[in-house]
Amino acid sequence: MATVSQFDIDISPLIRNHIDQFIIGTQLKLNEFSGNLLELGPQTRSLAREKFTNFKYHSFDIVDTYSPDFVGDITKHNASIPDHFFDCILCMDVLEHVLNPFEAIGELRRILKEGGYLLLSSPLNLRIHGPIPDCWRFTEHGYKSLLRDFDIVEIDILETPGRDLFPLHYNVLAKNNLSKNAKDSDLNFRFIT
Repeated sequence: MATVSQFDIDISPLIRNHIDQFIIGTQLKLNEFSGNLLELGPQTRSLAREKFTNFKYHSFDIVDTYSPDFVGDITKHNASIPDHFFDCILCMDVLEHVLNPFEAIGELRRILKEGGYLLLSSPLNLRIHGPIPDCWRFTEHGYKSLLRDFDIVEIDILETPGRDLFPLHYNVLAKNNLSKNAKDSDLNFRFIT
């Protein structure tokens, strides 16, 4: 049986605070907007439900354990959700658990309105964790590839103390751009030496 390291114990509150501050800050930026908001996998916690009161809140999960509004697999077409229905989607620390992140982003793009906001987050420098499976880690370059057909507004990086270029966690804010169809050659990455 694996044991939780002191490093994991120490960084857990840093990551939780990073996510919370991003949600609070983004809500302030989107305070004048309204419409439908979807949160993926909130389980019993939801700072988004508390903070984004200017939106009608909906939840989505792969299981019905926590009584979400929608039950489904975000990597598949979810017929119960119409095209371009949501004005804002939160996918906080979920993407690393899906089997196909590119399909998940495709479905999020389908259900998000043109110009709608997508909030994503995921750990990078964190142990394997539940709920299983824990399949992926994304760098800022990975997010740019995944979100090639979105306009990235912000990539918020929580660096690992004492270890540059191996961040603990990423938060990303992006806008859906339905006219965008980027090729690999269109992608630009931050140069790192």
